[in-house]
Amino acid sequence: MKRNWPRRLLLASTGCLLLAAQCSPSWAADADKPMPADPAPAEPIAVLESSRAQVRATTEWIARGVDSWFGNRPFEDGGKVSDGRLSLGLLHRQDQGTDYALRFNVRLRLPNAEKFAFLFIGRDDQRDVITDQPTAFSQQQRLIRNRPEDESFVAGLGLNLPNSVDARIGFRGGLKPYAQVRYNKSWTSQNGLQTDFRETLFWAKDDRLGLTTALSLEQPLSTSLSLRWLGAFTITQAAPKLDMSSNLGAYQSFGGQRLLSLEALLNAVQGSGVGLSDYGLQVKWEQPIYRQWLLAEVLAGHFWPRPDVATPRTRAWALGATLKMTF
Repeated sequence: MKRNWPRRLLLASTGCLLLAAQCSPSWAADADKPMPADPAPAEPIAVLESSRAQVRATTEWIARGVDSWFGNRPFEDGGKVSDGRLSLGLLHRQDQGTDYALRFNVRLRLPNAEKFAFLFIGRDDQRDVITDQPTAFSQQQRLIRNRPEDESFVAGLGLNLPNSVDARIGFRGGLKPYAQVRYNKSWTSQNGLQTDFRETLFWAKDDRLGLTTALSLEQPLSTSLSLRWLGAFTITQAAPKLDMSSNLGAYQSFGGQRLLSLEALLNAVQGSGVGLSDYGLQVKWEQPIYRQWLLAEVLAGHFWPRPDVATPRTRAWALGATLKMTF
């Protein structure tokens, strides 16, 4: 593998993200306004700024339209776009080839519906969304190649219920429905150990009923260094064998959203006959590259996969680069 491969990944990822954002239609503009003249070629920084503003305006336009279904209260009276993130990653793993992953997620506060609901929209791996997998166990984070049919837009309404419970009713690609009921609980011990527990009961046509349990234990060692163990366990009626994932990592912050991490990842399926179906190590570096809302992440990893008993265990190097735009 050529030494300048990570640099090529990062440069290609930058170009693709800028092109995708710049070509996004300006749905937020009023239909009766005349089309503006073609602008002069913009500098890269101006393209970044205008693209981010356009993505946010488009998202807010969608929120206004949906909120108007529930009443006449102006969106400015409590409406909010939050947790918006657009990311583009290029991934290469020796045993799976090169792939890209486009992600878009945002949460919208709706003034007319806020008493009982919030809106969420995005583009992500539909399997990860339906089963409510922690971000650390997404296909992208594990450098596992996605099939094109796994990527789809998801949207729906969430209900905030008492006692740390929320429910979601959503649709994925092709208007296929799914539903979730989630329980969250977090607490911190006297020695600073942070525990997060999440139980998600879900339903989808392909999986029927399913259950995902996620548990995270994080122990700060200093103001900038922490250790974390994260486990997720999923079982469904369609696939009654337990799917298990585990992540043990060390995270060193250097301030200014600069983060270095080293993680050990383990995956197994109950009764597969191979013990661990995939395990490996990966190191990641993340930092802002423009202000605080455009971040770059590069990572490298080494994995030992064995998907089934008929396949001998092999080894594979992996490289990845991701650009993340928050709005």
